[in-house]
Amino acid sequence: MELKELKLFDRLCWAKENLEPYQSDYRVVFETNVDAPASVLVPDPNWMACAMSGGILPPVWVYHELARDEAMPGFKKHTRGYLLHETEPMPPMSEEEAIEYLIMKDIPNHIWRTWNEGNKPKMVICKKEQLPQTREWRNAWKIDPNINSKEAA
Repeated sequence: MELKELKLFDRLCWAKENLEPYQSDYRVVFETNVDAPASVLVPDPNWMACAMSGGILPPVWVYHELARDEAMPGFKKHTRGYLLHETEPMPPMSEEEAIEYLIMKDIPNHIWRTWNEGNKPKMVICKKEQLPQTREWRNAWKIDPNINSKEAA
């Protein structure tokens, strides 16, 4: 049996047991609210292994369709969960492509679609070493308004 014939959960379980986790140095810092501290998206090593291996994760549009269903008035239960299991899985991704996929999947749409509109960037992709080394003052982290958005892209 091919992996793509399995349900998503079973593919993820297979990957956890058979793929070497991949620890990315990329981090995505984003602000959903100007008054709140910045959030930091850290890619899970097992998820990165799935993305870079290919044949496991559904296309990101599947998650967007399910989120659209959830936003409908009167939503009670998913009726299109089959999209997770029956849609052709993504081919292998590079580390950068995997980060882009993760941004579109896990960061609110209004942030990544308009990340560089307004007075300052709402999202920055950086390396782990560019962040503070300790979590001290974590609740005060903000994206530097003077950051060059061309460097951040």
